[in-house]
Formats: sequence, C-alpha cells, structure tokens
Amino acid sequence: MSTSVTVTERAAKRIAEIVAGEAAAEALRVSVEGGGCSGFQYKFDLVPEAEKDDLVLERSGAKVVIDQVSLGYLAGSEIDFVDDLIGSSFKINNPQATASCGCGTSFSL
Repeated sequence: MSTSVTVTERAAKRIAEIVAGEAAAEALRVSVEGGGCSGFQYKFDLVPEAEKDDLVLERSGAKVVIDQVSLGYLAGSEIDFVDDLIGSSFKINNPQATASCGCGTSFSL
C-alpha cells in the first residue's frame, strides 16, 4: 500500500482560499484522532506552520501538513473537497477504512 497522501486540485483551491482569509494561518493540518461514531475521526485545523516531523504536501499554492502518527492512518488517501446537496466539506478517500459513518467524518480500520 502506498504511504503517500494526495491532495486534489479542488481541495488545493479551497485550502488556498481559506488560508488567504486567515492572517495567522499558513497551512491546513489534517489529523486522525480517536472518537467519532466509527472509532476514528478526521480533524481539520488551520495552523501557522508545520512541525519539524510533519509531512508537508503542497499543491497550487496550498499547503497541507500531517503528523507522523496520523500519516499511518492516512497512507494512500486522497484529500478532496466536495460541494453537494448536503453541503460542502473536505472528504478523505481512505483505502484503509473498512467502514465509515454516514457523514464521512469518522471511520474504522
């Protein structure tokens, strides 16, 4: 399985728009923490800079940072941005997830 994480062009464009509107933010941190209705949940935060051991992804002027622990859960994933009838949000397409909740913010392995 690939350990790389990719960011779609749609997600990169939206991240760049969000960060441009936040003076103290330089990147979007994507992390995984325990909880949620399926066991783990994705967390999205704006941060001023990457930590020294973060994976840093850059695309089209957008920067995404992922800590090493979360990277293990996100390996092979694609970070996308969707805008549909139920709203707009970042979506993680994670090949490791064996189940996820209806809203797509939590998952199990």
